[in-house]
Amino acid sequence: MNKLPIFLCLSALIAIATSCKLDPEEDAWEYYEEWRDENTTWLAQQAARTNDDGSLYYRTITPEWDASAYVLIHYFNDREATSGNLSPLYTSTVDIKYKGQLYNDVAFDSSYTQTAYGDSIYRSKVGNFVSGFSMALMDMHVGDSCEVVIPYQQGYGATGYGTILPYSALKFNIKLVDIPGYEKPARE
Repeated sequence: MNKLPIFLCLSALIAIATSCKLDPEEDAWEYYEEWRDENTTWLAQQAARTNDDGSLYYRTITPEWDASAYVLIHYFNDREATSGNLSPLYTSTVDIKYKGQLYNDVAFDSSYTQTAYGDSIYRSKVGNFVSGFSMALMDMHVGDSCEVVIPYQQGYGATGYGTILPYSALKFNIKLVDIPGYEKPARE
């Protein structure tokens, strides 16, 4: 019996099977399809989430410079009590406390392990964060505490970062503690 046809068939099947395997970098959209769909579904659920009185739990923030970008934000404090406090600019340095989680509540970052600028305080320029985090900070006043939900487009996008997979929606609890060396905006 000639074994050549069987060998050729097996070789062809192996070649087809290995060529169909998705590469996470080259085929990210397909490779992370299930993860992306889970994140998108969760994000839609958060956008529709309501308080006991039927009002929306989150407020949507859209920056003037990009009508397609947005984050969801829910304040834990009385905003009237902090409305007269300073609010950071994109170039401001801020002192914040924060905890970052993925949609499934897996924590990926936190200031609560840091002590360089005080108990659990992280200091950075507003512009050094992912765009969704920066958008939230610029909506806040010193003393505000909030929960922010960031779509992947305003987070780490289609590439991810470290342990954060591509297409990950992010959830942060943030407290704006201070704006050291606050610079006043230029007069118009």
